[in-house]
Amino acid sequence: MNSRDNKRHDLSRWAHNHQYSSGNAAAERGTRLVLWITIATMLVEIVAGWWFNSMAVLADGWHMSSHALAIGLSAFAYGAARKYANDPSFAFGTWKIEVLASYTSAIFLLGVAAAMVIGSLERLWAPQTIHYPEAMAVALLGLVVNLVCALILGNVHDHGHNHGHGHPHHEHGHDHHHDLNLKAAYVHVVTDAATSVLAIGALAGGWFYGWAWLDPATGIVGAVLVALWAKNLIVQSSRVLLDREMDHPVVAEIREVIAQLPLDGQTELTDLHVWRVGTGAYACALSLLTHDETLTPMHIRQALAVHEEIVHATVEIHRCDIC
Repeated sequence: MNSRDNKRHDLSRWAHNHQYSSGNAAAERGTRLVLWITIATMLVEIVAGWWFNSMAVLADGWHMSSHALAIGLSAFAYGAARKYANDPSFAFGTWKIEVLASYTSAIFLLGVAAAMVIGSLERLWAPQTIHYPEAMAVALLGLVVNLVCALILGNVHDHGHNHGHGHPHHEHGHDHHHDLNLKAAYVHVVTDAATSVLAIGALAGGWFYGWAWLDPATGIVGAVLVALWAKNLIVQSSRVLLDREMDHPVVAEIREVIAQLPLDGQTELTDLHVWRVGTGAYACALSLLTHDETLTPMHIRQALAVHEEIVHATVEIHRCDIC
């Protein structure tokens, strides 16, 4: 087996051992539980918002419907990543299935924000009578459910962060363990909780002070909040999908390792590419120009091994006696 085959074998073994960790399994269970809770609450809110004529509650219900779809997508992504974890046609594993799911969830969020704005403008233009006590009860139920779901997903995140990875480099302050798929589900739940709070405030203002306009106006504010969170999630997930990692701290760590090689300035890093191959895991391809006849790719990989988040390195060495 040559060195190239060895590298591929090492990466395949890493994918098999780490592609579906205990943290992923806990995340899949958590998202499935939250999915069923969300579907049940969504149905209650949509029916109640329509029946009691509250745009705030109805908007929260439709907002939750998109979240049910998005959270279902997150759960599906975990299942797909698990199912195809050992499929050799995925060169660097199936982790980006989860990232793609988070990106798609964010697109759903933008669609929900647009629908909330349209519905709220219609209610501002043509106000309707709102049954405040009943609508308030439903909004409070939605808030409690969202807080419970956020607690479930938050515990899953803590489990994955503390037990799913054993890297000793937390002191660098790097975000090596960012599960964007889990974050997408969490963001959906948190935005639901925020719109529930806004709905409760709007209903209280209309009920006690007669400010009926506050209900649809709150729908617009909630839509802006949802759109901002969606934008942030799109930016983060698209960076990973496009392999935009060259400004990540791990790149500086690789350069530092090369610069500290005890070769008296005989070796220069001429090309470097870094990209993610998993949650908290990176691959790199680098080229070196050296006068040292004894330098081998194995020496470089051994030097990089101090950073456990670098799970695969392709090293190309060019020797030059006259440069």
